Amino acid sequence: MTATDQLLFEGADWDFRTLQRICDACEQIARDELGLDVYPNQIEVITAEQMLDAYSSVGMPLFYKHWSFGKHFAFQEASYRKGLMGLAYEIVINSSPCISYLMEENTATMQTLVIAHAAFGHNHFFKNNYLFKQWTDADGILDYLEFAKRYVAHCEERHGRLAVEHTLDAAHALMSHGIDRYPGKKSLDLRAEEKRAGRRRAHEESAFNDLWRTVPTGPAKSGAVLDVERRRQMLGLPQENLLYFLEKTAPRLKPWQREILRIVRHIAQYFYPQSQTKVMNEGTATYVHYRIISRLHEQGRLTDGNFLEFLQSHTNVVFQPEFDDPRYSGFNPYALGFAMMQDIERIVANPEAEDRDWFPDIAGTGDTMGVLRDIWANYRDESFISQFMSPRLMRHFRMFHLHDDPGERAGILVDAIHDERGYRRLRRELARQYDVGFIDPNIEVVDVDLAGDRRLMLRHTVVKGAQLTEADTKRVLQHLADLWTYDVSLVEADASGTVLKEYVANPRKIAAVA
Repeated sequence: MTATDQLLFEGADWDFRTLQRICDACEQIARDELGLDVYPNQIEVITAEQMLDAYSSVGMPLFYKHWSFGKHFAFQEASYRKGLMGLAYEIVINSSPCISYLMEENTATMQTLVIAHAAFGHNHFFKNNYLFKQWTDADGILDYLEFAKRYVAHCEERHGRLAVEHTLDAAHALMSHGIDRYPGKKSLDLRAEEKRAGRRRAHEESAFNDLWRTVPTGPAKSGAVLDVERRRQMLGLPQENLLYFLEKTAPRLKPWQREILRIVRHIAQYFYPQSQTKVMNEGTATYVHYRIISRLHEQGRLTDGNFLEFLQSHTNVVFQPEFDDPRYSGFNPYALGFAMMQDIERIVANPEAEDRDWFPDIAGTGDTMGVLRDIWANYRDESFISQFMSPRLMRHFRMFHLHDDPGERAGILVDAIHDERGYRRLRRELARQYDVGFIDPNIEVVDVDLAGDRRLMLRHTVVKGAQLTEADTKRVLQHLADLWTYDVSLVEADASGTVLKEYVANPRKIAAVA
């Protein structure tokens, strides 16, 4: 057999038989040499317009209709046509089968990169990382999205488009506060949720109707109607999942509105692991595609020209601008993730004395893929960086940390650099930038004034002086008041309990069909 016979393709052109050969070759290396465990793959080839459409609906193949999706599509299409933005080479869906969308404009080399990156790198991470196992149901998500699409369309026909739109607007505004941050007693089963959707409404309606019917609505009474502790226990307070609290407790929501809130929070929960694993997920996929395509080239299945085309695209993906570069906007997750994966490979296979001191459990063990597969399964960005960022990599990126606290001193202080005194502080501060407990606002429902005007009371615990943006807070709080249908107050307080700011929103009168 000649070298030409071994090639997967020649030139830039491809057809579907070529894609099948590429996928089979990538799968052989992924499974046999890298030991990857993946969902079945489904590869779809789409146009640029279809890719823009996928952008507008957060990459999902099925979704209900909402005006914001059309707005995003119009903006992105105009930007793309003017040359102000490019398009991703692919979109990959965390489902079983794992769906990878490939752009039809891609060359054969780029299709190989995308298949290796998405269909095997991301796919393995989705199936094996503990966060995705806890929070997502890959087998049920596509059926649940189909149910959601049908249900919202049915609600529009029965209750009116505007009423449904108002409910979705409010739910989307609260979407980032409609998730559970800690695992419950059982994993999410979306197929079961769909089956139960039509059976639970009568009982839930009677439960909170009884609660609200016995509560006075006039001015505050001198005596407590309900003991504070008992009241909070009945309402499940404090509660950080605002959509869940509204779904279960809001006194005037109709059953169909509660189901829409439930749909939105399930979708928000589905995306929750992705926000915590951006560096690891992209680093894994980039490392996998680099290993697979390098191996294909070694086997003589890619020409030198095709491999150079791949290297150019790969280099662009992992490019990290310097801190004083106008293009700098923080760490590129592809660059940071890929660099850490390669550094772990070096530590496992060829460690230095420094590496043995910092990473005694993995340095020199020789099983690169075993170590990486274990890391991919058991860490998220914050813990991954705090455990595996090496001094050598900090020196490579020339990291330093700036401390800026007007309460302590005027001006900005460089308080850590890449040296012996600064390594641990640099690693700790970088990891904190990916810690959801530090970067996401901690907002909870803390009480309801059942004895008075039924005001819903929320509290934001401010961390290191990071208060909420006033304009956005007022808009989101208005949506919350519209769903609650009574006044809502939000207090911002620091760890000592000092109140820094307070917001109040009154519900708008929005007509809705029962």
